[in-house]
Amino acid sequence: MSGARMHRMLFAAALAALVLGAPHAASAQEAMAKPERQYWSFWGPLGTFDRGQLQRGFKVYREVCAACHGMKLVAFRSLAQPGGPGFTEPQAKTVAAEYQITDGPNDRGEMFQRPGRLSDYILSPDPNEQAARARFNGALPPDLSVIAKARSYETGFPRFIFDAFTQYQEGGVDYIYAYLNGYADPPPNLKVGEGQFYNRYFPGHLTAMRPPLQKDQVEYPDGSPQTPEQYSKDVTAFLMWAAEPHLEARKRIGFQVMIFLLVFAGLMFFVKRRVWSAAH
Repeated sequence: MSGARMHRMLFAAALAALVLGAPHAASAQEAMAKPERQYWSFWGPLGTFDRGQLQRGFKVYREVCAACHGMKLVAFRSLAQPGGPGFTEPQAKTVAAEYQITDGPNDRGEMFQRPGRLSDYILSPDPNEQAARARFNGALPPDLSVIAKARSYETGFPRFIFDAFTQYQEGGVDYIYAYLNGYADPPPNLKVGEGQFYNRYFPGHLTAMRPPLQKDQVEYPDGSPQTPEQYSKDVTAFLMWAAEPHLEARKRIGFQVMIFLLVFAGLMFFVKRRVWSAAH
């Protein structure tokens, strides 16, 4: 068989595979659900965090998410800093002391455990990546420090153009909220392996994380609804704060700069008119 004929046959086979495989790829893409946009108090150029929601979200994280996920970029002291969830410093110290931190070496060259301090960070419950993978059958629970910024979804044309003008930056939190509420029974033709769960919003639909939130799983002292939807809304807002703890300061400074520029532009306009009118 000549080389030219071989090339033609390979090209025909590749083209047939592409054509035959296209409907399956298209159907898989169509099956991907897009997250619905939620209302968030921190939305828009003047948005701010709801302190009560952040504290509830931190409670959900501690009692549910912290069993698998760490937040290595979040220090306990940030819980009591301006712009944070609104805990007092004694409250933040109490929270930190409930964690056991590996420190050392001591005078004998040994590592030891001690209660956490405000300067410590919320580390993973597993000592290293290998231990985490061994505990979860090869899957690695991601660190949640910046997950609200690291995850998002495509909005498509022309939606992304309007988003640029409305300053939509909540794609990550909308996705996380949808993911936490997106567990469902898999389609009959989809094979789900051991340790996998079907999620309508997860890329590929099969995730290693089991549904984490159940009704009345976390007690809310303030009387807020103890439902999976409320839990996911609160913990997602907390993850947004963790990813951008200075969000309120950024928006406040941005608004002040815009006001300054408008006033400055107005002053320059009147100065220009006065100078040119005097010149003529």
